[in-house]
Amino acid sequence: MWGMTNSSDTSTPADVPAASTGVSDRNQLNPLFARSGEATDFPLNRLPGSESLPETAYQIVHDEAMLDGNSRLNLATFVGTWMDPHADRLYSESADKNMIDKDEYPQTAAIETRCWKMIASLWNAPDAERAIGTSTIGSSEACMLGGLALKRRWQQARRAAGKPTDKPNLVLSSAVQVCWEKFCNYWDVEPRFVPITDEHRCLDGSDLDKYVDENTIGVVAIMGVTYTGVYEPVAKIAAALDRIQESTGLDIPIHVDGASGGMIAPFLQPDLSWDFRVPRVASISTSAHKYGLVYPGLGWVVWRTVDDLPSDLVFDVTYLGGHMPSFALNFSRPGAQVLLQYYLFLRLGFDGYYRVQKASQDVAVYLAGEIAKMPAFDLWNDGTDIPVFAWQLTKGHTDKWNLYHLSERLRLKGWLIPAYPMPDDLTDIVVQRIVVRNGLSRSLAESLVQDIADAVAYLDALEAPMPTEGLTSGFTH
Repeated sequence: MWGMTNSSDTSTPADVPAASTGVSDRNQLNPLFARSGEATDFPLNRLPGSESLPETAYQIVHDEAMLDGNSRLNLATFVGTWMDPHADRLYSESADKNMIDKDEYPQTAAIETRCWKMIASLWNAPDAERAIGTSTIGSSEACMLGGLALKRRWQQARRAAGKPTDKPNLVLSSAVQVCWEKFCNYWDVEPRFVPITDEHRCLDGSDLDKYVDENTIGVVAIMGVTYTGVYEPVAKIAAALDRIQESTGLDIPIHVDGASGGMIAPFLQPDLSWDFRVPRVASISTSAHKYGLVYPGLGWVVWRTVDDLPSDLVFDVTYLGGHMPSFALNFSRPGAQVLLQYYLFLRLGFDGYYRVQKASQDVAVYLAGEIAKMPAFDLWNDGTDIPVFAWQLTKGHTDKWNLYHLSERLRLKGWLIPAYPMPDDLTDIVVQRIVVRNGLSRSLAESLVQDIADAVAYLDALEAPMPTEGLTSGFTH
């Protein structure tokens, strides 16, 4: 094996020109890892001319991946970055399962059904056996399926009444996640954004009558706004829609985007009415790979009853000799994450999920409290909804630096904490946000507080303003 020569020669044929990129287009192999007879570099943007040893290919990929940030210190992402060794083992054993092939993998299909029924019960569906749901590739697909069902139900009702169906609209907060903008773009639905303001920091039902009409397919309520982590008051939004129905006859359903809060509120705020206990809620989606604690990418969407999902959106497909229902934007997709979700449901149960989520919330509240004590900052929220909070620079504190500079300064310590402007009508306000996930311990949080304090002290001591050229938003929603 180690004496392999010709078969492991990775040199590129002479008649294949190298692309000019302005940087090296070769991947140099550390001499310590070079094997006899192997070339010491690989082309970056072209398929190598021949094969290499698996150890060599592994080392190249492994070393490049080390250049990514430390996921444990990434406080920008909502996506889970850790599972226990038993989950890792289960993942490797089931990575080859195709979720769509329910005839070949009937047990995985049965486990998928068990999971969404558990979730339907967790979200207080009137009858979990009469609900309907599915797994998805993350909550973006789940949101789009929820939106499609809203649009189709509206179309069917309009056609039955002999009315046109060419101008559907969807009402949502200006702080909505970008997947909803994509939904409206891809499926020709007019988005009607209710702007957030200092007085109304999320969609709360205020002035909703100015945005809805007979062409409104639904209202999206967010349990855990991406910008700040706050819950939009679903019951209050529903009450506003109740009043609108009383005066206009318009019966407008709600889809709850519970990407984060859908797996937090049932455990930490069990008395909060946001789910199927609110009669106007037709469907709910969540990200299993966020506070569902599963590796990416997995989402779930559940409808209150089978009647809330139009049957003409569900396809009966023949695949590898079997018939199966299919309602998804993706066809072939991994089944492993579904098994991981089931593993966690069995492993943690309600009490275990409560303890994990409570630990994250405790750390978030601690961090928010410590940052609130610093004169440089004003909190936007305190982490008592989902374990996420944001803050802005205190007005008049300094003219020498901003939160983008603080973000860069913290990156020197390995912390990834984004700074970004708020959405339309509040774009002059820049905030920073911390997402606390399972794995950010109290001791790490204490280190972070010290690093923030040190960074602020350094920036406050500057004798001249920091340059602003090249500063960029930490991420795009």
